[in-house]
Amino acid sequence: MFTGIVECTGKIAGIKSASGGMTLTIDAGALDLRGAAVGDSIAVNGICLTATSIHGCIFTADVSHETRDLTAAGYLRPGDVVNLEQALQPQSRMGGHIMTGHIDGTGIVKSITPNGAGTDYVIEAPNDLMMYIAKKGSIAVSGISLTVNDTEGDTFRLTIIPHTMRATNISLWTPGTRLNLEVDVLARYVARILSMQGAAEGSAGDAGKGTGDAGGLTLETLGANGFI
Repeated sequence: MFTGIVECTGKIAGIKSASGGMTLTIDAGALDLRGAAVGDSIAVNGICLTATSIHGCIFTADVSHETRDLTAAGYLRPGDVVNLEQALQPQSRMGGHIMTGHIDGTGIVKSITPNGAGTDYVIEAPNDLMMYIAKKGSIAVSGISLTVNDTEGDTFRLTIIPHTMRATNISLWTPGTRLNLEVDVLARYVARILSMQGAAEGSAGDAGKGTGDAGGLTLETLGANGFI
């Protein structure tokens, strides 16, 4: 599990094709890997990867073909700056929100606009993910826990403060940059529960028509009230 509070940025030191996927060699920079061991999880631009070797500040991680195809990992090149976070420990502060490191899809930067001391980024997301992205809700973008300021159609807007800009690789984003997205896991579970509830109520209604409305929450009700 991760929080989306990026510990530091690192650089892609090397990329090697392997078994349909690839192996990344990452220079972790200032990330303290002294307590890390082979087999530990490290989020790289929000992707939960397993360290396969660790030598000083350098670690390697394998990326399966499925992960490469689903995320923006396939767009990485040697020298690229990446956001890094080690897995959450029980005694750690929960400064962001609960993240799994399992990417739901990718988004694309559509526009960048100064906004006072901050900067607005409009991100286009796949239509099937937008139902989980809510105004004032949380989303992980390239491994960064961020608050959604607004949504419109298939886009959402973020306002990035200077500290977050300095601590992450956001300053390197440009229009067209492809980003890893992980929606709030709680929204996913709520949607799943409601879909199962709706299916059960539909079956009950078919079995006993004329007995009245089953009632209950629906995805439309939650969406209209900003919960999903």
